[in-house]
Amino acid sequence: MRKYLAILLAAALSLTLAACGAAQQADAPADAGESAEPEVTEPAEPEADALTRQTQYGSVQGTLENGAEIWYAIPYGAAPVGELRWTPPQDPKPWADTLDCTSPGEMAYQMASGAATGTEDCLNLDVYAPEGAENLAENLPVLVFLHGGNNQTGNTQELIGSELVVNDNCVFVTLNYRLGIFGFNCLPALQTEEGSTGNYAMLDVAKALDWVRDNIAAFGGDPDNVTISGFSAGGRDVMAMLVSPMFAGKFQKAIAFSGGMTIADVGESVSAIAAAVAPLAVEDGKAEDEAAAKAWLMTDGADVKEWLYGVSSERLCALMGNAGIRMSVFPHLYNDGVMFPAEGFDTDAWNSVPVIMLTGSTEFSFFDYGDAFWNSAEASALEEADLQAAKDFANTYGSDMYRIFNAQCSAETMYGNYGADIYLCQVNYGGADSKYRIDPYGAFHGIFVPMLSSVNNYSALYDFSEPEYQNMAAAFNAHLKNFLATGDPNGEGLAEWDAWTPENPVSMVLDADSNECRDVSTTYADIMDRMDADESVSQEGKQLAIANVMNGRWFSAALDERYGNPSLWK
Repeated sequence: MRKYLAILLAAALSLTLAACGAAQQADAPADAGESAEPEVTEPAEPEADALTRQTQYGSVQGTLENGAEIWYAIPYGAAPVGELRWTPPQDPKPWADTLDCTSPGEMAYQMASGAATGTEDCLNLDVYAPEGAENLAENLPVLVFLHGGNNQTGNTQELIGSELVVNDNCVFVTLNYRLGIFGFNCLPALQTEEGSTGNYAMLDVAKALDWVRDNIAAFGGDPDNVTISGFSAGGRDVMAMLVSPMFAGKFQKAIAFSGGMTIADVGESVSAIAAAVAPLAVEDGKAEDEAAAKAWLMTDGADVKEWLYGVSSERLCALMGNAGIRMSVFPHLYNDGVMFPAEGFDTDAWNSVPVIMLTGSTEFSFFDYGDAFWNSAEASALEEADLQAAKDFANTYGSDMYRIFNAQCSAETMYGNYGADIYLCQVNYGGADSKYRIDPYGAFHGIFVPMLSSVNNYSALYDFSEPEYQNMAAAFNAHLKNFLATGDPNGEGLAEWDAWTPENPVSMVLDADSNECRDVSTTYADIMDRMDADESVSQEGKQLAIANVMNGRWFSAALDERYGNPSLWK
């Protein structure tokens, strides 16, 4: 098992797993610092002009790879450095010569393999289009994708779009945006102007969507048919956009892959961020101890702002790592009343567009089996069999909670005030109930990625070229193609996919030999009742799992309350 975790960490799926808990620990299937590169076939020497497109800031030269036209690292914003470090993104400086966009750009500044890497000059995006898309009579639907990584790690290479644009007849856009404390920082000294927000990464995404609106037609895309999507952290960002007044009208459909509803209280976030930054202030002589430094950092003084802007990027980048899908470690998506409403998802003002929310049935496996707690002295005191039973216990019930958090619970919250169809999807392939098991990880966090791209960071786990998986992938892509075009995933020859309602709480359940719409819902109370009754693990092992591995996660509010787990917020 450790062998597989090491492989995953070495991979590069920053995505949620990378920083999203396993990320810098081993919860992630890959370390964001080493993104997989697509296999490139030699182009048939197209004319250079055939792959040159004009954007509002200058012309860009692309490349032809595996039947797709690709433009890498197109700037959509100026470098957020110097005086622009914590400000809304600005327009990039126009360029006169054609910009070479034939190879992937650097990822946003982040921690990878224990070292700071990437660049703060990160506001760029990649565009993929089917060959000749710009010559079609009608522009194609546009799918915009946000990578995962707990909003701390990740890059555009998480999902390669070459196959997706051909299979689903669309234009695909994936973007880099500010990460970590560069992308989310709500300290008062940075928020002194009316209408300011510490959700800088979300301002970046809004800027990128504006770029798509103004430029995507040159690449064959329809600016009036844009679907925003994302995986893990990117999926949570998508869900947050549905309640953000700043995103009204910027997209026509949404897809959240393993997303769910997360939002952070501004007051609690200020305290946690100040506590994380305080040691740096002490090092620089701004206070005698961390308590005094934290208090100083929670003020709105110009001296705090001046010092923050002077701290090196490398020192800041290292803060708040190993978040492990715990908001308390790295607070982001603040309910500041500017980017997101103060009431969060308990709002009646939604950006109602057709939405798909997808989850795997074993979403917690990477985070559980890679959790550092299992290597602690306390856990090691368990007998080997009981230790494994405790890990399996956390995976079974943590995954059950995580999967309903990602889809069902969001639908239940949205339904009364949401004015568009809500579609749920659950991938069972690889899980305990599937004929095709992927042990020990099951239908893991990211199980959908190989359905969209054969170049991915999970190939060490399983041979996804197996016909059973590919049959499932073909069905899902057919649904996806329909949804991108019309907002309805249904079509001729496909299993009927009903919209979710409280009276018909169904999900499209995908597996090798049965894709069907059915009710897979449950409740946190029922899950915890089954936990209490489970005798496959000792009481000690069960308590260790609940108090140290399952606690404080996105999905664990009900669990923490029932079992009296202390708050992890500082």
